[in-house]
Amino acid sequence: MLEATLEKFYTVEEFWELCQLPEYTGRHLELVEGELVEMSPTGGEHGETTLDLSGRLWIFNREHRLGRLTAAETAYILYQDPDPAVKPTIRAPDVGFVRLERAPEPFGAGFIPLVPDLAVEVISPSEKVGDVENKLRDYLRYGVRLIWMIYPGSHVMVYSRGTVRRLIADDQLDGEDVLPGFSVRVGDMFPS
Repeated sequence: MLEATLEKFYTVEEFWELCQLPEYTGRHLELVEGELVEMSPTGGEHGETTLDLSGRLWIFNREHRLGRLTAAETAYILYQDPDPAVKPTIRAPDVGFVRLERAPEPFGAGFIPLVPDLAVEVISPSEKVGDVENKLRDYLRYGVRLIWMIYPGSHVMVYSRGTVRRLIADDQLDGEDVLPGFSVRVGDMFPS
């Protein structure tokens, strides 16, 4: 006889407590409509590409002071309803950015209670297409203004204001009105 298992749905508070437990140290978890999702470990190409872009963005933001930049595994509450029956969604982009006018003070402990203005995902070969599509769907659904889906060594998909663009090595990736003035040649972000 098969045992029936009940799905466990988490609130934002329960998810925070879970993430603080020693057995979850080092695990990359997200909450999607109240359900736990564990992300796969990534490889070197992913890490180098993420660090390269993060460094460029950090330097640019440091010089221009446009907002708050976060690194991988920093979780943003994309959706939380006051009704506990409505399930929350918390995602942790590889790079996140919130404009200064929306976040004038440094972020405190805990999940960031804002939807980022920019969400960057560096796609790892271990990620399933459906998982990537679900992340993108959530970012679009909850109002991320600019999304960069980076496929190391290949191309970048840019989602902004209802448009989709595919950029290749010689194209310029720019910050549009989210990070005005930021630009990098796509191929320069990839390890060589």
